Amino acid sequence: MAEAFDPKEHQHTRYNPLKDERVLVSPHRMKRPWKGQVEKVPDENIPRHDPRNPLCPGATRAHGDLNPDYTSTFVFENDFLAMLQAGAPEPGPSEHPLFQAKAAVGTCQVMCFHPWSDITLPLMSVKEITAVVNKWAEMVTDLGSKFRWVQIFENKGAVMGCSNPHPHCQVWCSNFIPNEPRVKDKNQREYYKTHGTPMLVEYAKIEAEKKERIVVENDTWLAVVPYWAVWPFETMLLPRRHVLRVPDLTEKEREGLAEIMRRLCIKYDNLFETTFPYSMGWHGAPTGEALSEDNSHWQLHALYFPPLLRSATVRKFMVGYEMMAQPQRDLTAEQAAERLRNLPDIHYKGKAGKRGLV
Repeated sequence: MAEAFDPKEHQHTRYNPLKDERVLVSPHRMKRPWKGQVEKVPDENIPRHDPRNPLCPGATRAHGDLNPDYTSTFVFENDFLAMLQAGAPEPGPSEHPLFQAKAAVGTCQVMCFHPWSDITLPLMSVKEITAVVNKWAEMVTDLGSKFRWVQIFENKGAVMGCSNPHPHCQVWCSNFIPNEPRVKDKNQREYYKTHGTPMLVEYAKIEAEKKERIVVENDTWLAVVPYWAVWPFETMLLPRRHVLRVPDLTEKEREGLAEIMRRLCIKYDNLFETTFPYSMGWHGAPTGEALSEDNSHWQLHALYFPPLLRSATVRKFMVGYEMMAQPQRDLTAEQAAERLRNLPDIHYKGKAGKRGLV
């Protein structure tokens, strides 16, 4: 008799309908010994306030601007913008279809979550994180009235390129839809036309029923390891109802989001008992002129891409086969979700309880 397929033992591919691509899953590779690069454990002896840190209250930034003594969230224009709203010359018409250039207009802002440098999101209170969510909504409303795309993202940890140890994210806005959301827009639109329901609304409903890949959930949100996840402990946050953009969230949904983010990030930190690095970001319906268009095919969602694989010092590399062929992972999505789900809801440092966070 032929051996029965076991997704925990046998290689297979999984389809990502959002991006119209496949990921190779090779669970048997988790048995191989690791003799590759080992990262340094991140320094967690960070001062609460450092006047040399340009993100701290009262600090002087690169071009001489002085931060206010903020006590909650704080937003300022990035001192080294990747895109400017004005001043850059137009590339002009392309002379050949193989050499095309277009103007890129936009702005880049930085948002501090909290005045303390020695705190991270899982050690903040639900009330403090709700203030972050509310500020995100305010920024998407304001910047979305001017730009077609508003990209909120957070790079946490030095291994993910974060140069300043302070809880913060960035918001980049552009007059064009970038590659990742452009592909998602196309595929969600096609799914909606074919099936009559938004792809991720249907997906969240199925995940809520199956429970296999759920890490944490509450009345308004799910945090799941996507069936098609690429990064070892990748997760997706999904609202339980159809929502296009962050500003569309109700007060209850914003509080629920703050609670689910905190619980998820506590589990991340508890996995290897370290300040868990990741890149996260929000994808929702386009803005600007798209605000007056029908974007019923879209569903708001956030993605967490953490690089750690086996421990606090061993990470996943996207090289070789991943760069030349397609994404590949060892740990299955179900195994990753189970490991995260079974972790304690109390932070390993115990600070959450000491601060009396609610």
